[in-house]
Amino acid sequence: MALARVYTRALIGIHAPEIRVEVDLARGMPGFTMVGMPATTVKEARDRVKTALMNAGFEYPPATRITVNLAPADIPKTGARYDLAIAVGILAASGQIPDTLLEQAEFYGELALTGELRAVNGLIPALLACRKKKRQAFVPIANEQEAGLVREQKSWLAADLVSVYEHLHEHEPLRESKPIDWTQQSAIDEGDLADVVGQEQAKRALLLSAAGRHHLLFVGPPGTGKTMLAQRLSGLLPSLTEKEAMEIAAVKSVSFDYHGTEALTQREVRSPHHTCSSAALVGGGSPPKPGEVSLATRSLLFLDEVSEFSRHTLDCLREPLESGEISISRAAYQVRFPANFQLVCALNPSPCGQFDGSLANCRSTPDQILKYLNKLSGPLLDRIDIQVMVPRETESMRLNGGAKRSNQMTTAQAKSLVEKARRRQLNRQGCLNSELKPKALKQICFLSGQSEAFLAKAAEKMKLSHRAYHRTLRLARTIADLAESDTIEQQHLAEALNYRALDRLIDQVQSL
Repeated sequence: MALARVYTRALIGIHAPEIRVEVDLARGMPGFTMVGMPATTVKEARDRVKTALMNAGFEYPPATRITVNLAPADIPKTGARYDLAIAVGILAASGQIPDTLLEQAEFYGELALTGELRAVNGLIPALLACRKKKRQAFVPIANEQEAGLVREQKSWLAADLVSVYEHLHEHEPLRESKPIDWTQQSAIDEGDLADVVGQEQAKRALLLSAAGRHHLLFVGPPGTGKTMLAQRLSGLLPSLTEKEAMEIAAVKSVSFDYHGTEALTQREVRSPHHTCSSAALVGGGSPPKPGEVSLATRSLLFLDEVSEFSRHTLDCLREPLESGEISISRAAYQVRFPANFQLVCALNPSPCGQFDGSLANCRSTPDQILKYLNKLSGPLLDRIDIQVMVPRETESMRLNGGAKRSNQMTTAQAKSLVEKARRRQLNRQGCLNSELKPKALKQICFLSGQSEAFLAKAAEKMKLSHRAYHRTLRLARTIADLAESDTIEQQHLAEALNYRALDRLIDQVQSL
């Protein structure tokens, strides 16, 4: 009989390795054998493809032994994304369609029993890899949004198997996907910074956090605006580059976690509930799926009531906070997802939320407060550069709120300062201050003898770890950049050291 070869792609994390679907038709006892490490969902393609071919009016090869090899065999294959490639391979091997275009094309799509094509997940990583190979792609029309985001890639939109057949025979061409200009999409409106009355130190912390991409912790009683402040941070971040937008879209495409084209390339504030599991937060399952830390890539991960999360779940954040990615290991293979997120946390000062340095209005004992605060481990706190108090408003602040609001910095003004500070960092060192490697710290964050002695004395008094010491240096560098200073002065170090609110809170509790 005949042999045909069709190309498609697997999905491992956000990587899409090439898969060659080799279809062999041979005489003998009728049967359909699939090899090449297929999962159960892939093996079920035998029935889907056979029924779809027959219902679409094609001839299913009679009295034939069909062997489908998914090569390379050591890559695990899951899902129904191989259906279209297998069906096209059978049609090509049986001579029902020409094989002239098969070497320059890749096929993706799940088949319904009627022959219609259904959407598949993870199409953006596949199309990005397909573009590197300079091949054209055949994709379900339901994936039109994702196909339009990958520029300079020819993608044909197919509604069913018959339309693919007509296109390959050059009878009726398929419609090509149109490029989508994601840069013109509107951003999510999380409110203006000027809406927040008072809380000047917290708003200053937001500015620093956005300028250097530093992780942030708000500490304060309920109702002081911690959540509102956290939501304002996304509006201060600069516009996405194409590389960042495609990274966001790739993760959302893998997880099917979007509604509309805009959501594919939009920053958002991910806010998982404190009851979420560690697998939901960092990813997991079989096959592994991205968790909240990956869905927050290039965006914000907001953990409200952070002390209510289990300590084990919070400690799972330590690796991705340091490396910017998460590795999920299974017996058969290892998957890596990006986790380049910015962490924002909100924390009450005590279980009852009323501790303000004394026990006068607090219903919790010192032991209960310490147990509550110690759910955040020391290594996790070391990775959070800015800890700031958000105190309760005074009566005068509420009475004068209208007058103060007219002088407040708006989100647009703050964003302009952030963009200016980030340009200084990128021009100087090619990355943001929070991403500086220890090797470059000594050169980029150079201190005079007096400033170095000041920081060393403060670090010893505050018992800062080496990681906290380095993060204080990075934060001081961001403070200097916002002040348009080429050197880090003692006042910049003093401000950076002042953002250790939780450390001071714990000292207050221990002194009671």
